[in-house]
Amino acid sequence: MVFKEGYSGQQERYNSYINSSYITNLAEELSNVITIVRVKEILLSTEDKFLFNNFGGWNGVGIIKYETLDKRIQTITGYAKPIDTNIKKFPLINELVYIISAPNTNIGENPYSINSYYINTISLWNHPHHNGYPENPNTPPQEQNQDYFSTQAGDVRRVSDKSTEIFLGKTFIERANIHPLLPFEGDVIHEGRWGNSIRLGSTVKNSFNNWSSIGSNGDPITIIRNGQGNQSEEGWIPTVENINNDYSSIYLTSTQNVPIDVARNDYTSYSGSNYDSPILPKEYNRAQILLNSGRLVFNASSDHILLSAAQSINLNTQESVNIDTRKVLIQSDEIYLGNNSLANEPLLLGNTTVELLKNLVSSLLDLTNELKNLTSDPVVPNSPATFTKLNIKSIGISTILQSVLKELGTTPEECKLTSKRNFTL
Repeated sequence: MVFKEGYSGQQERYNSYINSSYITNLAEELSNVITIVRVKEILLSTEDKFLFNNFGGWNGVGIIKYETLDKRIQTITGYAKPIDTNIKKFPLINELVYIISAPNTNIGENPYSINSYYINTISLWNHPHHNGYPENPNTPPQEQNQDYFSTQAGDVRRVSDKSTEIFLGKTFIERANIHPLLPFEGDVIHEGRWGNSIRLGSTVKNSFNNWSSIGSNGDPITIIRNGQGNQSEEGWIPTVENINNDYSSIYLTSTQNVPIDVARNDYTSYSGSNYDSPILPKEYNRAQILLNSGRLVFNASSDHILLSAAQSINLNTQESVNIDTRKVLIQSDEIYLGNNSLANEPLLLGNTTVELLKNLVSSLLDLTNELKNLTSDPVVPNSPATFTKLNIKSIGISTILQSVLKELGTTPEECKLTSKRNFTL
């Protein structure tokens, strides 16, 4: 058959293909390559002895046992490997996956042998938590039938009794309060099954998120969230990240203003200093990284933790700042203890103060020694007058001064008034 040139020729070819068996043959060929099946088992540990022992042990992790869906014909079972070993998304039991055929590893026996590999889970309910398919979709039991709502596009899942009663695995228990993330234009979103997610997003003005109040459309933001916090049981309603409600969050911003509620906002230590107080975290709208969780642990197992800032490092807490270590070193031009504007009493220098005290005490001792034996010129020959009260008082003061001098010691190491752990310039 000869076709015309240009667009009209393409149209003739298309009509010819439609009217021939080409499309039918192509569909049959594709059906032999790509098939949709139901997951019946999956190898994730040594508990499944049959799969573990017969599919390479730990090399077989992720292999599924599947069965075909069409109950009108004989059910076919088989086994399939995950197609991607770098990015793994393991399906649940009773979820649907695509199966394709590709070369097997029996290279020595038959280089042309093929094996089944599964691709992504089919987004049956378009929900990140699970996409389990009922065992009897045409005649589901009443407890399952009430979990679905008919629309022009097909049934949608509306779980109101906290479970769809579909077996999903040995430990996977369905939660009806897991909400998908609400997407915005241009987003790239990775969602786990339990309210954990990564959003590679941006500022989207006039949208239902809490980071787009300022800035311009397209300003980048990355949000890593683990746990969606308290949510309603209507798990089909999308949600957005909330740094104050989600269990743990990391926000990487550019121009966004993230309304984080920090434990304490008290920057009075900057009062009277030459430095401006930090902008409140919930009001800052420049590039920053926010970490928020019930507890933060920074541990350098073999080297240092280095905190560096162009302006200041602020420690703000409701209770106390505690430092437990063998040694504290502070190198600073000036150190103020207490309120910066009121701390105007300088610290004494330990060794210098001790030397001054030692000189003072030694001089006073010399004086008291003279006063202890003080007498007047004799009025009567051979009978000089004495100053009894002054002599007694001098003896008492001398005893005290000798005790103080002993405490001061003769060397810095012997001095009992100076700290052996805390030092200053």
